[in-house]
Amino acid sequence: MKKIALVTGAGSGIGRASALALGAAGYTVVLTGRREQALQFTVEQSPEFASQFAVIPADVSQPESVKALFAQIKADYGRLDVLFNNAGIGAPAVPIEEITFDQWQAVVGVNLTGAFLCTQEAFRLMKAQSPQGGRIINNGSISAHVPRPNSAPYTATKHAMTGLTRSASLDGRNFNIACGQIDIGNALTEMTQKWADTGTTQADGSHRIEATMNVKDVADAVVYMAGLPLSANVQFMTVMATKMPFIGRG
Repeated sequence: MKKIALVTGAGSGIGRASALALGAAGYTVVLTGRREQALQFTVEQSPEFASQFAVIPADVSQPESVKALFAQIKADYGRLDVLFNNAGIGAPAVPIEEITFDQWQAVVGVNLTGAFLCTQEAFRLMKAQSPQGGRIINNGSISAHVPRPNSAPYTATKHAMTGLTRSASLDGRNFNIACGQIDIGNALTEMTQKWADTGTTQADGSHRIEATMNVKDVADAVVYMAGLPLSANVQFMTVMATKMPFIGRG
């Protein structure tokens, strides 16, 4: 039986790379995000596996949109085996007192509420399906451990993601639902290209270019986590550019 995977934020970066890697690994992959054109572009990057992808646009920060997404997955496939909670946005890198309430709410809405809503719906489907169970993988980020300067909204949501991962892992135990977290550092994407080209502010106030890694290395790690039997789980994994300033940061 072909396994069904859902990737949020699949229209760019880590989400795009992971969706393509899961498709190449034999999964039927549902791609979701707010921009249908970007999701279709992801599918176009892998024409040999195009039949394994389905595009269902959704806004993960909105409960009704998430409910409709999962209802469509249930109607089309009858089950869900893997959820990759990847969708995420940031706020402007400004002092904490300059962050507006709307900026804070936007980041929390996508990064944390979105992951919660998708996890909630995945639990409902995975508990009810036969065979019971499935796997949830959360994108925690290096920011689940340590912040960058002027990053309170993003960092707060990623620390909270760790709590969501632990709670879902515990609550899913009796239903064959495994939940783990991948913490990613400096995968080269549209978002991180500037760190490799012009650099970014460091904890000591300096501005430096940072090492990056191929985003495919992250996608391969996601495929590994997804492919484990439900009797095994990667609870937490850190995949990072070897020379980025994380260990000893600051």
